[in-house]
Amino acid sequence: MSATTEAPKKSGGIRDLSKMFGSGSSTRQVGILGALIVIIILFQILTGGLTLDPINLINLVNQNAYVLILAIGMVMVIIAGHIDLSVGSVAAFTGIIVAISMQSWHFPPLLAILFGLVVGTLIGMWQGFWVAYVGVPAFIVTLAGMLIFRGGNQLVGNSQSIPVPDSFAIIGNGFIPDFGPQFGFSNGTLILGVLVALAVVWGEVRARRTQRKMGSESAPLWVSVVKVVILLAVVLYATYLFATGRPGTSYPVSGIILGVLVLLYSFITRNTTFGRHIYAVGGNWHAAELSGVNIRRINFLVMMNMSILAALAGMIAVGRSVASGPGDGVGWELDAIAAVFIGGAAVSGGIGTIVGSIVGGFVIAVLNNGLQLLGVGVDRVQIIKGLVLLVAVGIDVYSKKQGRPSIIGRFTRARRVNEDLDTPRVLPTDPQEETARPKSTTPN
Repeated sequence: MSATTEAPKKSGGIRDLSKMFGSGSSTRQVGILGALIVIIILFQILTGGLTLDPINLINLVNQNAYVLILAIGMVMVIIAGHIDLSVGSVAAFTGIIVAISMQSWHFPPLLAILFGLVVGTLIGMWQGFWVAYVGVPAFIVTLAGMLIFRGGNQLVGNSQSIPVPDSFAIIGNGFIPDFGPQFGFSNGTLILGVLVALAVVWGEVRARRTQRKMGSESAPLWVSVVKVVILLAVVLYATYLFATGRPGTSYPVSGIILGVLVLLYSFITRNTTFGRHIYAVGGNWHAAELSGVNIRRINFLVMMNMSILAALAGMIAVGRSVASGPGDGVGWELDAIAAVFIGGAAVSGGIGTIVGSIVGGFVIAVLNNGLQLLGVGVDRVQIIKGLVLLVAVGIDVYSKKQGRPSIIGRFTRARRVNEDLDTPRVLPTDPQEETARPKSTTPN
């Protein structure tokens, strides 16, 4: 028997509680989420309870759904090592085209939505071509796109507002329809809340079962119970708030669209080859290329996907305002980028999560909303938002300079290590194959 034996790992208390969000995790993983909770509590006190008032909460989701949708696409762009400055202009251009298609060409709303997605796809293919195959940096391509499509919005719409029918506006200001007996609550919202609560329980049970099958370390049962109880409390309380709004309101349709997209893109980035390749390209494109990753294809698809989501966000915003105008989309790209970086994405690429970006977006949304409820002027709101962004990124950069991984880096580190061990490395079959990513587009 060896004279030296490995000491058993300590468990219990905080050490076990830190495993709430997976093995290899730490309490710093919830830093951004904790900041959001603190901000909500602070404004709830300062505004005398208005922040979590059902009417205000419904408006909060409606007013910010399109920016959060932009953040979903933007985090994938930033993970890949790029930036997209054109999303606000693309959203505005698509919005005006869709409005004209219904007013002048008499498109039904569903066909108009599909048409808008096609427009977004074509714009994304255009910008993706320049980035992936010509080698122009995404910053320049999308800066040009911001000017082109902003001008296109004003040219096509003659700098005027164009109304859309109420049947189309449902995607922006509609709610889950009410039905059944009246109990003072929105029955549709109650059912949605129960389904989400069941999904939380099922997801945790499934995760523990998968960990047992794979033989991986899992948190103690009591930690999972605490996690589920906390999440259920949040879900049920949010369900109560949304279900008790003024008559005729409930959980917004735009919020349902946002939730579906969050689930879909979280799955794509975490559980698909395409998602892993995005992280690989942004983290180290040389290694990704030697592993057989088609870098041109990844860059093209990431840019195209961003424009598709921008088109969807633009249509939702048009639906909310019931008209498309020349002022749509102004500054949206800045809010989306800020949400991604506040959510913990790395400036150099390779790090970031969909959920983190959504949390970062809600930090900005709650700040905007809370300061408006307190009567703070727009000028001061912009200053505070800028300081929050600077501090959030500054803390992350300082953490990495001290030799510690970034906050979101801790989320993804263990997962990426396991994936790297499980994924075979395939070298290019043709040794003479030229590089798939021009040097001008590589992150430093």
